[in-house]
Order: sequence, then structure tokens, then C-alpha cells
Amino acid sequence: MPTKYIFFTGGVVSSVGKGVTAAALGRTLKERGFNVAVQKLDPYINVDPGTMSPYQHGEVFVLDDGAETDLDLGHYERFIDIRASRVSNFTTGQVYAEIISKERRGDYLGGTIQVIPHITNEIKRRIGLVPKTTGADIVLVEVGGTVGDIESQPFLEALRQLRTEVGRENVLFVHVTWLPYIGATGELKTKPTQHSVAALRSIGISPNMIIARSDYPVDEELCEKIALFCDVDQKAVVPMVTSPVLYEIPLLIEKAGMADYVLKMLGLEAKQKPNWKEWEKLVAEVKKPKPTISVALVGKYVELHDAYMSVREALKHAALAAGVEVKIEWVHSADLEKDKGWDVIQNVDGIVVPGGFGSRGTEGKILAARFAREKKIPYLGLCLGMQLMCIEFGRHVLDYEDANSTEFDRSSHHPVIDLMNEQRSITEMGGTMRLGLYPCVLQPDTKAATAYSTALIEERHRHRWEFNNTYREAFEKAGMIFSGLSPDGKLVEIAELKDHPYMVGSQFHPEFLSRPNRPHPLFVGLMKAAAEKAGVGEKKKASEK
Repeated sequence: MPTKYIFFTGGVVSSVGKGVTAAALGRTLKERGFNVAVQKLDPYINVDPGTMSPYQHGEVFVLDDGAETDLDLGHYERFIDIRASRVSNFTTGQVYAEIISKERRGDYLGGTIQVIPHITNEIKRRIGLVPKTTGADIVLVEVGGTVGDIESQPFLEALRQLRTEVGRENVLFVHVTWLPYIGATGELKTKPTQHSVAALRSIGISPNMIIARSDYPVDEELCEKIALFCDVDQKAVVPMVTSPVLYEIPLLIEKAGMADYVLKMLGLEAKQKPNWKEWEKLVAEVKKPKPTISVALVGKYVELHDAYMSVREALKHAALAAGVEVKIEWVHSADLEKDKGWDVIQNVDGIVVPGGFGSRGTEGKILAARFAREKKIPYLGLCLGMQLMCIEFGRHVLDYEDANSTEFDRSSHHPVIDLMNEQRSITEMGGTMRLGLYPCVLQPDTKAATAYSTALIEERHRHRWEFNNTYREAFEKAGMIFSGLSPDGKLVEIAELKDHPYMVGSQFHPEFLSRPNRPHPLFVGLMKAAAEKAGVGEKKKASEK
């Protein structure tokens, strides 16, 4: 069977939901027995989001092979339950870097390098790598940005060419667009959708299906109008109203008959009958009333919640497993340094300090770690969150007054966090950290070992600095347990406090491997401890029986 391609384009505005739509459709196709792979094409000229500010781009989602990718890859993995690789995301920057490198080597024999055919050919080559490396039956490809953006034109031209090369019967274009609501007249408007489809058609692409995104119900008359003016079947206009439950989207797509229509257009038949029992149970559990606990997420990018997308989702997954509803309190770490936000911190049931780089706001995170340690508040530190937990311990338990990380203070007399040996000679920032999946050996009879119920784990990393082993013995004598180590014993992977309900920090990023129906053990441990502190959840239920 030839590989089938589904291309997702966006209209009217960015962040319209292409990634979630692609991920949800991918899930419905997987339920029908197909091997599904997903790819995101990002039009920006950065090589990858690894060096971009989270304010610009949201979180950086790291894959098993160490690729630093777009946050939509997180949606793909969580919805479809797949493990993506670096071929699943590429940028304009990567494409141009490849072409320029070849030109400098003389690969083009002195020819003139042009957008067509050189850039478009490289885009097509990279799309073709997905089925080659995954063996996918169906490849879903999302084009970042919005139709009409000058940056995305080479990508759209490449897709137009690819349709002819692989055969029109093997390609489907899905256009995800936004229907704005005019409050004064109380109506949804389709004109921006018509314009975006016209822009798409002007470059030679006619969408086969239109997803009409809206915050309000979309009636059949509007769907008829979109179908008429945009030249698609009425069945191919799928209204998609914003759902309060993210993981309900695959069920809504299933109910709309989108997957069956897609298979029909691609000349495919389902290999098996979809089984949504587990997913329906998941969504029903999300909607069920539950006791609420509060968890403070103490970070420096909290104004943009997408900067901590995977952390937020991992907290929700774990809350579900613990039988509670989690209310995330977004606390800016710099505010804690100015004596702001403490009214929130003092009333939460748990604290999470996520990863990050740079010194801004770190002292506030250290204050949050100290509060959690002294007040016995369940705490989970992720990457930098673990390092700052160790710095706080060094300062206030071991009395190393200037304990710090050499990332923030190179002159510290007690660099309890120091640059990894293999990082010392590196001068370039992008893609040069310890990235991707690494093994970790858990120490028996620890909170980490209890959470995982296994001795060996593999987790995704993204860091340059590590715990300085010079201080390991002193920390252990003072009550810190290094419950997870690299197989050679040289790298601290997990640290936890002995006399504390749950104060755990991981050098890796557990949030990247959490799934809605398979929450991450460290987050579940935090949530259960927080629920116990709040007097709700499983132990409370057991006592009531």
C-alpha cells in the first residue's frame, strides 16, 4: 500500500488548533488499525526552538533521540501514544542550512541555488523520511503558521508538488480555520474562512476538508455556506467547537465521522473497529466532580502557560490517577523575591518548580524550595527545580552560605551544581546539551523506587549543569538521598529528602513521557502526597469505607 499523506494548513489566525486536530485525527486512525506518524513543519528560520525564548515559542519538547522540537510534538505523543523522532519536526532554518552546506561543498557544481527546486526538493525529501523511518501507513503533516504568511510559501509549494509526485489519490488537504464571533450581531462569520481558502487555492491547493473552529456552536446552515463558497462536500465541513476537556477532541472527531470520511477519500478501509472504551472512561473521569487540591507552579515564564505545557498536562494526568482535581496556581518566581505571591504559596497542597535557564527568578524558586522543605509541603523539582532544591539544602541545612550553581555564580565557594565535564569545551548553544533518553538506576527503598516499581528507567534530559559529586557525601550525611543515578554512578538523576512527605527532584524531564491514561510516576507521587496533605483522595476514601 502506498503511503497516504494528510496535510494540515491553518487559516485566519495562528494557534487555531491544527496540532490538536492532527493529533486527535491521528488517534482515530490508530484506533482503526493504521500505523500513524505525524510531522510538524515550522516556517521560522531558527534551526530549532532550543535557543528560542519560551515567551516566543512556548515549551521546547525533547524527544528520545535528543531533538528539541515544537510543543505540538507533545500533543502528538500524548494523543496518539507514539514516540516521535527528529524527522517529525523540521524548520526553514534546517532546510536552508542543509542547502547552503551542500552549496559550500560544491555539490551543485556551480549551479544557481533557488527556492524552486532546491528548497522545495529538500522539504519533500524530509517529508519522505517519515514513512521511511517509521513504516507509517498514514503520515499527518502540519504546516506551522497561517496561509498567507510569506515564510510558509515554500512549504505549501512543496506540498503542492508532492501531491502530484505521490498521486492525488494518496493526498488529502485539511484546512483548519477560525470562525470569528461578532458580539454586536451575535453571529459567526465565514468570510475570513472564504478568504483563507481563496489564498490557498491561489497557490494551487484546494482543501478537501475544512475544520471550522469556533468558541460557539456552528449550525448546519453555516456548514452549507462554507461548503458552497469553498468548494468542498458538505460532509467535509467539520465544525469543531472549543472543548473544556482537551482529551474529548478525538471522541468529537469520531462522532463527526471525520476519520471515516478521510479513509473514504484516501481509498482505505479500516483494519479494525475502533475501541473507545478506555478513552471514554478517561473523559468521563475528567468530567466527574472530584475534590480539588491546589499546586503552585513556580516559574519565570508563567505569563505564558504554553511555556509549561507538558508540566501542566502531566499534573492533570496525575490528578486523575489520584482521584482529585488539580488547580494550578501560576506563581512568578521573581515575585517571591519581592515578597509577593506568598499568600498563594502558603495555601497550596503541593509545589512544582520546573526547568529553565538563566539567573532571573532563581532566588524565588530557591525560596519556594525552602518553604516546601521546612513546611513539609510536597515538592517536585524538574531539572533546574532539582538543582535549586540542592542549592537550598546546601545553604540552609549544611550552612554553605554562598552555595550556588556555576551557571549563576562562577565565584561561588560551594558550587554544588557545576557544569558537566563534557560541556566545558562547548561554545555553541544550540543542540549541544545533554539531550534525549538516558538510563537511570533507582536505589531500593526510596520514594523514587516506590513510585516507579522498577529498578531501571529511561527518561528524557535537557541540561548542561549537574550535581557536583564533591558534595555528595556531605549531602547524604545531612539527610538527602540520591535515589536515582546514572548506571556508572557518576551522575545524580534523582534527589529526595529522607524526612519529608514528598520532596523529590529529577535531573531529567519526566513531564515529556506522561500520558493521559498512563501518568508519570513522579507526578503521581506528588499528587498523592498533596492529596493526603489536603485530606482528600485515595487514603481519605479508604478511611471512609
